[in-house]
Amino acid sequence: MEQPINLIIADSSELFQFGIRHILANVPDINIAFIANSNDELIEFCENKPYDVVLFDYHAKNFSIDVIEQVKFNNRNVHFVGITGEKSGGVVLKGIRHGIKSYVKKECSATEIVDAIKETAKGNQFFCGDLMEQMRNENVDVDNIEKEALSCDPVSLSDRELEIIKMIAEGYTNAQIAALLYISNHTVNTHRKNIMKKLGINNTAGLVMLAVKSGLVTPDHYVGLPELD
Repeated sequence: MEQPINLIIADSSELFQFGIRHILANVPDINIAFIANSNDELIEFCENKPYDVVLFDYHAKNFSIDVIEQVKFNNRNVHFVGITGEKSGGVVLKGIRHGIKSYVKKECSATEIVDAIKETAKGNQFFCGDLMEQMRNENVDVDNIEKEALSCDPVSLSDRELEIIKMIAEGYTNAQIAALLYISNHTVNTHRKNIMKKLGINNTAGLVMLAVKSGLVTPDHYVGLPELD
């Protein structure tokens, strides 16, 4: 018989902890090794205990996404399953770029959550159907998402890149942006390509949607998709 999967639950919500314990109570091949209520508790446990998968909500109180790197420093073989109440391709992208391998929503069925843990323990990537659909709606390239996120480094956009995202979302063309910022058309196009690569987005529609969702522009300032020059 194979060894059970040693799972850490990293979420400070007592209700969530209770729910996951109830879901896994009758799953013999998953063992809850520890329940962490904060970054500090998670790091302390992970220093010298056996574990395979961390079920993690980095939006939960007392947690932050930066803890992933610290945990992986002690155990490069650990896999993170992100579990979120958010329904956003941007949230998924951010998590994966920091080292989360799979993602499910808190509203997912018990079967999907169990499948996510088991598949991730094998080294496979798993997304619940609801998040897959949302990412496709936001034009996030689901098939290449892992290739675009091989680095665990955080995504960093310069002030100029943020300025250009905002102007693209407001409907300015490359030529208009170049004129307003006193840079060449080629430079604007290079910035656009670099921004899309950093964010894991493969077209302008996805970039505009992310700009609106991130609050760079408000919906009333979004005038439609700009044409490429």
